[in-house]
Amino acid sequence: MELQRTLKLWHIVVIGLGYMAPMAVFDTYGIVSEETGGHVPAAYALTLLAILFTASSYGKMVRVYPTAGSAYAYARNTIHPYAGFLVGWAALLDYLFLPMINALLTGIYLSAVFPEIPAWIWIVGFVLFITALNLLKVKITASVNTFLVLFQIVVVILFAALAVKGLMNGQGVGEVFTAQPFYAPDMSIPALLVGASILCFAFLGFDAVSTLTEETVDPEKNTPRAIILVAMIGGLLFMTASYFTQSLFPDVSVFEDPEGASPEIALFIGGKVFQLVFLSAALSSTLASGLVSLTSVTRLLYAMGRDSYLPRKFFGYVHPKTGTPVYNVLFIGCISLIALKLDLVTATSFINFGALIAFTFVNLSVIIHYIFKKKQRSFGDYMRYLVAPLIGAGFVAYIWTHLDRHSMTLGLIWTAVGVVYLIYLVAVAKRDVKKIQMDDSGN
Repeated sequence: MELQRTLKLWHIVVIGLGYMAPMAVFDTYGIVSEETGGHVPAAYALTLLAILFTASSYGKMVRVYPTAGSAYAYARNTIHPYAGFLVGWAALLDYLFLPMINALLTGIYLSAVFPEIPAWIWIVGFVLFITALNLLKVKITASVNTFLVLFQIVVVILFAALAVKGLMNGQGVGEVFTAQPFYAPDMSIPALLVGASILCFAFLGFDAVSTLTEETVDPEKNTPRAIILVAMIGGLLFMTASYFTQSLFPDVSVFEDPEGASPEIALFIGGKVFQLVFLSAALSSTLASGLVSLTSVTRLLYAMGRDSYLPRKFFGYVHPKTGTPVYNVLFIGCISLIALKLDLVTATSFINFGALIAFTFVNLSVIIHYIFKKKQRSFGDYMRYLVAPLIGAGFVAYIWTHLDRHSMTLGLIWTAVGVVYLIYLVAVAKRDVKKIQMDDSGN
């Protein structure tokens, strides 16, 4: 039994946006505003411009390998099976911990409203909810995610409307339309790049889209479109929300806690009622992100299980009625309960390393496949298949220099475990993984 192609373009666009969590813009606002000297929208614009080169590389590789697995499949078939395994293994680190992070955030949000209820109840309830939905057909998961994402977008629009009202009443900079958040004579490009290195992980939704390629109708056309649409729509939402936030709060020193300013922002702009609506949208953000991140990781595990890097009977199994990898869903649901023993700082330190590995190898895969294997070497080909991926890889290289030390350390340890496991497969279990190759159609 294989995965079923049932998702349309709008399904995977909304799934990608759910992964990106539009409300996250308010959680990082205080930190990035301090780093950029009050130019968060400019940092988002720069991040979007840079990340589009890598998003374009994903789109190019999807057309070649329209299959589950994303960066794992591209590196495996383009560079080397072992390289593919290690890319997939590294990406698993991010995917495994993102549902946990969302579970922890849900516990924090709801405990603030209902302090008499233990946080562990919210965490367990969250994990059971996203696990149960993922056991159903993927279109059902997509439909629930659509509602959660649309609610977040409505709240962002409401926030913008309230911000306009406040600016017209003389709050903040006192101007509805001002270039200040995007440009100022004393604006520092290095500071913007530091901000971009923080914000780039807000755009991971297009990677989640690519993991669902094998369940997408006409993936060679729809998945590349969705990847670009997710990046563009998400970027527009982020820039709009941060523009009005920056206009209202040009100086983050007014916040008691700049690193967790979102409740103060909501209270200031709309009072207690809007703060409650804002909290509901933040909760829907964690639900949507947790829901689709669990979907994504189960598809990556399925691809690696089908290729026998992981036990095939378990990880490569698809339920004949629902068309979902149910064993993987239950496995990740159990793993996500580790959140009961983690704190948010520890959990977040595990992510980002795998995303950068994936970004790097997808850009390299484009160059190797089109320039070296297919020998497409006209001037236009060089611009599309060499220069553009190199720009994407260059931005990723810059982010590597700003990666949190704990993320780097834990990522390298995780990679070392993967290397040992790969050696076991090849040298001890005598698994000839080189023979398990897919053709260009993904079959």
